[in-house]
Amino acid sequence: MEEKHYYNPNKVYVSVKAVFNPDGGCKPTSLIWEDGREYEINKVTDVRRAASLKAGGVGIRYTCKVGNNREVYLFFEEDRWFMERRDPR
Repeated sequence: MEEKHYYNPNKVYVSVKAVFNPDGGCKPTSLIWEDGREYEINKVTDVRRAASLKAGGVGIRYTCKVGNNREVYLFFEEDRWFMERRDPR
C-alpha cells in the first residue's frame, strides 16, 4: 500500500532547540523559521494536547511568547515540530 502525504501550505515544519528535564518534561528555548532566522522563546505560557485547525494535525501545543511578546503556537506532532503560517496581511 502506498503511503499518502498530505500537504498544507499553512503548516511549516521548523527546527527547535529545547531542554529536556529529567522528569520527562520538555521546554522549547528557540525556533528556527524556514528562512533560517532564529527566534528566542521568551516564555512558554501553556502546554496542552490540541489540534491545529489552520494547518491540520494534532499534537502537544506550546503557547509561546517570542520577540516583543508576540504569542505563537508551536506544535510537537509525533516526532516533528511545526507552526501555522501567518496570514499574509
